[in-house]
Amino acid sequence: MKCPKCSFEQPDQQAECLRCGVIFDRYRPQQKNIPQTEPSAAAHAGPALSPGEFIKEFLFYVKPETNPLIFGGRALFFLVIFVWGLKFIFTPMESNYVFDSFWHLVNLPFHEVGHIIFRPFGRLMASLGGSIAQVLMPLICLVVFLIKTRDTFAASFTLWWTGENFMDLAPYINDARSRTLPLLGGNTGRTSPYGFHDWEFILRETKLLRYDHVLANLAYTLGTVLMVCAFAWGGYILFKQYKNLNRLSSDES
Repeated sequence: MKCPKCSFEQPDQQAECLRCGVIFDRYRPQQKNIPQTEPSAAAHAGPALSPGEFIKEFLFYVKPETNPLIFGGRALFFLVIFVWGLKFIFTPMESNYVFDSFWHLVNLPFHEVGHIIFRPFGRLMASLGGSIAQVLMPLICLVVFLIKTRDTFAASFTLWWTGENFMDLAPYINDARSRTLPLLGGNTGRTSPYGFHDWEFILRETKLLRYDHVLANLAYTLGTVLMVCAFAWGGYILFKQYKNLNRLSSDES
């Protein structure tokens, strides 16, 4: 149903609007006595949301009705990324498990395209552009899912993907001095010309090479935090959709 005052969509069983707080049973009789005039733009938009209400509406929105098949698929998908994410989190960065995983192959095309996009801004930015692009891609998807499609569960997965990208970059940063990781083409940093290993070049040029391990651990920690946040976010969205399923079952019975 839609609120007769602010047009906010919500479950049929609501006694008052989740956005503007109007009590439906009191508002409808008054509405009958109001002359039908063209509503102003401000009235059509409804009252401004408080910061808490805005966050709730923006980050935790779910449709009033939940398709059981879609819910089951999402629950299974969440379980897969949850288990996989725990594997990423609890495997030491030095094992290079994230760097050698399937998701590294997913990230690699965006990384390489980033070098091309940032090439006009100089050699340093061209090297850094690969890492920027591979982190930026899931963030762009996150914004699209939140604003364009209003799919908060999909947005929570793109946050998981963002965290995985930071964890994916960590072994590369950590390898800046040792240069032993296999790079694209099968070479290592030691057997490649200067500049082929992105993070060796970036950290040497910025005089930060001695901090490679520190920066790598920071990237891995940030990835872990984002992944845990994605677990909490996606799990809460699934919980709200599960409540919709229970309410739908109760209404049918």
